Amino acid sequence: MGTFHNDKGELHGITVVVDTNGAQVFVGRCDEVTDEGVILLDADVHEEGEGTASKEEYIKRAAMVGVFKKHDRILVPKAHVVSIRRLGEIAS
Repeated sequence: MGTFHNDKGELHGITVVVDTNGAQVFVGRCDEVTDEGVILLDADVHEEGEGTASKEEYIKRAAMVGVFKKHDRILVPKAHVVSIRRLGEIAS
């Protein structure tokens, strides 16, 4: 039997997309959603800007082929989080 973390929330261990109110979008394995923000493990971050893919283009590509880990652990501050979605629920 595996280790269960019932106290970490329903998204614990699920790969999610965390969109922000800025130019950044994050994809990673959700560890926990706290009062401080969303803690992601093995995460990638994309910054929308001139000459780069839009957030939605990046998310669609991530849903299709995955992402390369840039951070072992990252905290996305709650004040910046607009939405949290399961990557597996996004149509590629």
